[in-house]
Parts: sequence; C-alpha cells; structure tokens
Amino acid sequence: MRPAVRRAARPRIRGPLSAALCTLTVAACTAAPATPPAEDFAYQPLWPFTSQQDADGAAAGRHRDAGATALAFTRDFLGFTDIDRIVNVTERDDEAWVEVGYRLPDDRTTTAAEVHLARFGSGPDAPWEVVGTRDGVLTLESPPYGSIAGDVIDAGGRISGVDESLHLQVRQVGRDGPLGEYCCLPAGGDNQPWSAQVTLTEPVQPGTLTVVVSTGGHVAEVERFAVTGLRVG
Repeated sequence: MRPAVRRAARPRIRGPLSAALCTLTVAACTAAPATPPAEDFAYQPLWPFTSQQDADGAAAGRHRDAGATALAFTRDFLGFTDIDRIVNVTERDDEAWVEVGYRLPDDRTTTAAEVHLARFGSGPDAPWEVVGTRDGVLTLESPPYGSIAGDVIDAGGRISGVDESLHLQVRQVGRDGPLGEYCCLPAGGDNQPWSAQVTLTEPVQPGTLTVVVSTGGHVAEVERFAVTGLRVG
C-alpha cells in the first residue's frame, strides 16, 4: 500500500540577481538576462543526479516519486538491500522526508532512516534528489554538512542502543563500491557520542561525497543509518 502523503505550503528559496551588483557597473545590469536566473540548489546533491543539467536530462517520469527514489538510494546506492519498504512519506512543497525500513521477526515494520529529498529544479514535475537524512537514534554530526572533504574524514555523532557496531563508508555517484570505509566501532548507551576516522583509499571526482554510518546485527544486517554530504575540492 502506498503511504499517505501530507502536504503543506512552503515558500520556495530563490536566488535573484543581487541589486548590489548594479551599483558596480551599468554594464552588469544591461547584460543581465531578461528572464529570472536559474534557482540555486540549496543542498548537497547525493543521488541520483550530480548537477542541474544532469537532472534536466532525466528521462520522463524518472525519479518523480519521492518514496521510490529514497528506497532506490538506500538499496542501489548504499547497498542496504535488507531495507525493502517505505514506512511513511511527508512532502512539503519542494522537499520530502521518506522513512525507509524493514520487517521485524514479529512482522512489525520499523524505520531504519528518514531520507531527506529535494526537487532538483522548479515545478511539480522536477525529479527528486536525495540530500541527506533527518537523524534521531543514530546521528552523523561531523564533519559539517557541505564542508570540504579531505583524504581523511573525522566522523562523529551520537547513538542510543545496546551492543551497536558502527560501520562507516564514503561513496560517490558513478563509482562502484566505497571510496573508503571503517569497520567496526563498538558503541551504545543512551545518546552517547561516537567518533571514527575514514581514510579515502580511492581517487574521487569533483562533486559530492556521501558519508554513511550504519549499525545492525541484532535482527537485520543494517538496522539504522545516517548520511551527510561533503564537497570535493
């Protein structure tokens, strides 16, 4: 059954030409385009597109469903194939939050992560792009979202749980497998801090890196995960 979608109005973020630019030179104003400039994407594009041009070239109907896009990101890009269902979808204008999860041994469904998506482009038919997660039980707080990645990434956050085992990976669109990973860090307790280092062992391309931390092993291989996006160069 497709989950219910809740919608609420939200003002769109736009990137108009700054009026201050016109005070520098008349030519700058006369050379400005007659139509409004393209909107700036406010987030790090993690998957499936790497740029607005890439999103504009998407086949008709591709990634127009937020839930299906979030689940494909989880299974196809991150490789968490045990996470096989959409628990809930909340849409708010040009953003969406999709809870993805799995079935417990007693047939109940539980959430592994809440994936954050944004429309890549303007209009209700613009495709969805994964831009991060909204974290709770397992958080990924560092490095800061949108910061520049180095060859060694110092990751950290907080976790609540018992006998957890944290696995970190760094991934990038267009690359097979992780560019670096660390396994595994014992963790647990009530909202306890965790930290670990991931060294990149493969070359990276310009764009965005996805850092993902996951834990599991009790009833499923991956039971919780969180992601963040870093810039390259």
